[in-house]
Amino acid sequence: MAVIDQKITENYALYNGDCVEVMKSLPDCSVDMSIYSPPFMGLYVYSSDERDMSNSINKDEFFEHYAYCVREVARLTKPGRISGVHCSDIPLSNSGCDAIFDLAGAIIKIHEENGFSYGGRRLIWKEPLMVRNRTMMKSLAHKTFCKDTTKCSIANADWLLMFRRNGDNETPVEKLTGATSYAGERRPPSDVLHCKGMKGDQKKNRFSQWIWRQYASSLWDDIRIDRTLPHREGSDPEDEKHVHPLQLDVIERACVLWSNPGEVVLTPFMGVGSEVYGALLNGRKAIGIELKESYYRQACRNCKDVKRKAETGDLFAEAAK
Repeated sequence: MAVIDQKITENYALYNGDCVEVMKSLPDCSVDMSIYSPPFMGLYVYSSDERDMSNSINKDEFFEHYAYCVREVARLTKPGRISGVHCSDIPLSNSGCDAIFDLAGAIIKIHEENGFSYGGRRLIWKEPLMVRNRTMMKSLAHKTFCKDTTKCSIANADWLLMFRRNGDNETPVEKLTGATSYAGERRPPSDVLHCKGMKGDQKKNRFSQWIWRQYASSLWDDIRIDRTLPHREGSDPEDEKHVHPLQLDVIERACVLWSNPGEVVLTPFMGVGSEVYGALLNGRKAIGIELKESYYRQACRNCKDVKRKAETGDLFAEAAK
């Protein structure tokens, strides 16, 4: 069966199963936006399931399987709407100082072959010491810098790739009151705060203008890296590496940029539910699919927490952070 377990409510549907099989059961053009991180082979191994794309023997096998996913996402996506894919460059050795695989470039190629047009990429900056401490890469150690800089590497940034489904968008993503909140560490200048929530001609809304300039930038250097969902409870003892969920700042920016309130956001690789949670947090509906049972259970707990926050009023406090 495509679905092992499911949790369906008025605002979200969570599925435990193979994403391609589950997506095949969903109707054409039923998704307004998607955002996710593909489970690239060799970066993390999430489970021993043979349907897990991270278990691919090599890159060719991974991209053969991933293409099925992209084709289904394209079928589900309304014409002219956006799919956001989060990824990073991949070192080809554990030392990190050898060649690097351009994962973003390969993902762009597959999307262009399967119904999408490439719309650009945003670089999500990461502090080098933090990356070194998390990955323990020798090539990022100061000791290596002092000993032989030719063996040093860089702290690879993340990419958020933007793809537009071919065709014309029939429902504009409007901002009739401009941008009303900012997802990031940087604080808006004091001289624009008086325009927050202003009515009337939004071309004069300097608060919204400031936010738009940050979001339109190709460099997102103030994403709060630790603003993520609880995930340790979703890890199994056999997990090979610590998994770091996608930051809620990234998800919120994508939702604001590419969808209207009440629209449907899809994530075919749900993990512990970050994209679903972020979509709900920003007034959207969501569909999440996850193969790994422990991640699926944690996603159910996290999404239930959104409902609790909405009922108690904490949801609005979270969204304002």
